[in-house]
Amino acid sequence: MTVRILPLPETVPPVPDHGLGALSTDKGNLPLDSVDVHASITGLAAGIEVVQGFRNPFDVPLEATYIFPLPDRAAVTALRMEAADRVIEGKLKERGQARQDYDTAIAAGQRAAIAEEDRPDVFTMRVGNILPGERVTIRLSLDQPLPHESASSATFRFPLVVAPRYIPGAPLDGERAGSGAADDTDAVPDASRISPPVLLPGFPNPVRLGLTVDIDPAGLPLTQIRSALHVVLEGIDGERTTLRLQPGERLDRDFVLRLDFAPHESAALSLIPDESGEEGTFSLTVLPSGEARPRPRDVVLVLDRSGSMDGWKMVAARRAAARIVDTFRAEDRFAILSFDSVIERPRDLGSRLVDGTDRNRFRAVEHLAALTARGGTEMLTPLDEGCRLLADPARDRVLVLITDGQVGNEDQLLAHLEPRLRGVRVHTVGIDQAVNAGFLNRLAAIGQGRCELVESEDRLDEAMEHIHHRIAAPLATDLELHADGLEIVPGTIAPTRLGALFPGVPLQIAGRFRGAPSGTLSVRGTASDGTPWEQHTTGIVAKNPAARSIWARAHLRDLEDRYTVGDSGDLEQRIISTSLRFGVLCRFTAFVAVDSRVATEGETPHQAVQPVEMPRGWAGAAPAAAPPMAPAAFSMDDMDMDMEVQRSAPPVRAPRPPAPMPAAPSGPPPMPQGAPPGYGAPPPAPGRSFGRPAGRPRRAAGSPPSPLAGFQQELANVLGRLRQVPDTREERVQHLLSELLPILESIVQRMQTLSLDTKPLADLRDDLHRLRPTADQPTVNDQWTRALQVLADFTGESPPRRPFWKRPG
Repeated sequence: MTVRILPLPETVPPVPDHGLGALSTDKGNLPLDSVDVHASITGLAAGIEVVQGFRNPFDVPLEATYIFPLPDRAAVTALRMEAADRVIEGKLKERGQARQDYDTAIAAGQRAAIAEEDRPDVFTMRVGNILPGERVTIRLSLDQPLPHESASSATFRFPLVVAPRYIPGAPLDGERAGSGAADDTDAVPDASRISPPVLLPGFPNPVRLGLTVDIDPAGLPLTQIRSALHVVLEGIDGERTTLRLQPGERLDRDFVLRLDFAPHESAALSLIPDESGEEGTFSLTVLPSGEARPRPRDVVLVLDRSGSMDGWKMVAARRAAARIVDTFRAEDRFAILSFDSVIERPRDLGSRLVDGTDRNRFRAVEHLAALTARGGTEMLTPLDEGCRLLADPARDRVLVLITDGQVGNEDQLLAHLEPRLRGVRVHTVGIDQAVNAGFLNRLAAIGQGRCELVESEDRLDEAMEHIHHRIAAPLATDLELHADGLEIVPGTIAPTRLGALFPGVPLQIAGRFRGAPSGTLSVRGTASDGTPWEQHTTGIVAKNPAARSIWARAHLRDLEDRYTVGDSGDLEQRIISTSLRFGVLCRFTAFVAVDSRVATEGETPHQAVQPVEMPRGWAGAAPAAAPPMAPAAFSMDDMDMDMEVQRSAPPVRAPRPPAPMPAAPSGPPPMPQGAPPGYGAPPPAPGRSFGRPAGRPRRAAGSPPSPLAGFQQELANVLGRLRQVPDTREERVQHLLSELLPILESIVQRMQTLSLDTKPLADLRDDLHRLRPTADQPTVNDQWTRALQVLADFTGESPPRRPFWKRPG
């Protein structure tokens, strides 16, 4: 077996003790001083212990808040707090009760810690009443599956930083849900809980990182281990391999190990009884083989070109999209939607699906080659447009999203898209070294597709080979699970949607059974030629303590997604009871540890939010796409202390998602207050919010923006770009049909749901529908002039004066 270290992307190392906003004292600077991760991989599962060390460098009691990532498929099963000579085991409780217990303990002067989940891969740790000079250690226990990328490869991915996420929508009045850098909005009501402040480049390494992985193949024919983004040190003891990071690494990118295996039989059904013997967990892996009969496809590629995609990510995204375009056949139809704050399409391909001819594929690749990163990540409209285009049930319908996934409105997107994805397979391609895997996996699951993650250009070719198989015709669809001699507990199968089978792509299914651990499971479906497809697997009793919690985490995620898309009934209570019964953290529960000993006199502790690293590769963005700034993690000016503080610049401020280039709109269009389902899912109703503490009041913060103002700003941005278009027939036709028409369709629909007057815009939209790409120059010029006038009237802008050398007479 070999351990292969891939070359690392070239980066400029930070200069020690330099950087805007660097703060230092003779006792240190930030509350989090260490993160240690120890993973023990056995077969295709990992048990993980995450140890966070918090130290109070100040002269008053401290409450530290740390917004951090964990693997989105991992089950958090335990929390332990250690302080001085005290060890306190955390208890899993309903989230509101856990918060109340924590707040009560802090007010009483007791040490306490609480861990909450805000996204499948974003968590918040609060540790309160840390005494001056004291160190508190928090230990989290996790169980994580190693997902198959192919029949011969599995991946261990551990995220180390929460990247800045684009936050759309209009700001909400009142007190924030959390203490992060972003404001809560109607699209992301808990934005302040998922947006940690960010250290600027050059800040001295604030956190010591240790990461160790022990690998026991457990009989699997392991041939190679590949570390994608980190240099690791290797040690081998018999069948066990130990890898550890070299000292000095920063928490600025995912840790990724790929485990390659020799050809082996992967299809298996493991039956793991509980200690009581009354129930148990089953884990089924199906490895399909064979060739599928290709069918005519409709494929929509949605490509993210927002500012956070700058650098190698944009290059990789263009290459990935071009590789997919190369697979189209003449009988296929396709569309390319590249987006930031607006949608753009390839020249001469119009606003509908086009045939996969050589000419159309050339136009698509030509468009992709010219894309650069800019603007905001307004993802809802292009995904909605992609669903609209994929309307023919007689064809194989596929939507592919290529992005880093760095958005905060995941719940809004899923709630809006789920009813529109019936019959549409969604595959996601995540490109980043700190990718939002939680969202991309959730979207692919709802779309019964697959998620592929790309952390470097070196990984792209391998990933594209997998993607090629996934967007091809599936071997079998309409899958169902049938049991013979094994009693499955109703409603426990995860994933709920079994999706489709693709050549060489293993399908993993888990669930609960009652009674004796024996019997067979069959997966049945319809093959690509319309004939029945079936595969049987006989169960084998196995010992795998992690199987129960890994299943529970997957099941809870399915239930939470059903809750997100509007499922009613007793679903919330079902989620809570499942979480508490199986001891696995979810978004409705929290781990809380309270020390019975009183540590302080009940004084209010100073609050500090731990800033995080900027993900590696993000800091080198071009000045044209420089991000605006957000508030600091904490200001030393607010502390009444006798401390020596060195400042090289104003307080630390956290970058937000990059702003657009001059030719693009200057930021996202504000989302109207109370936006209806036609635009996107409204914010959770009172009592149904994952993130806002119950009973927390809002403060009045001014009147809300007018819904009309948001639409006016959106079209003002479009108007500014149209005025820069060259005076040629081809350019004007393309911008009218490929840029203005889709935006008008979206805005008219949203305005109608708010009962706003849409007649001028609707008339212009209808005229553009009648405009042919082959129209003559006078017709195009007349339509162009009318479009500019309608937009100017709607936005209240005066049309620019024509230069004197273009004036008639």
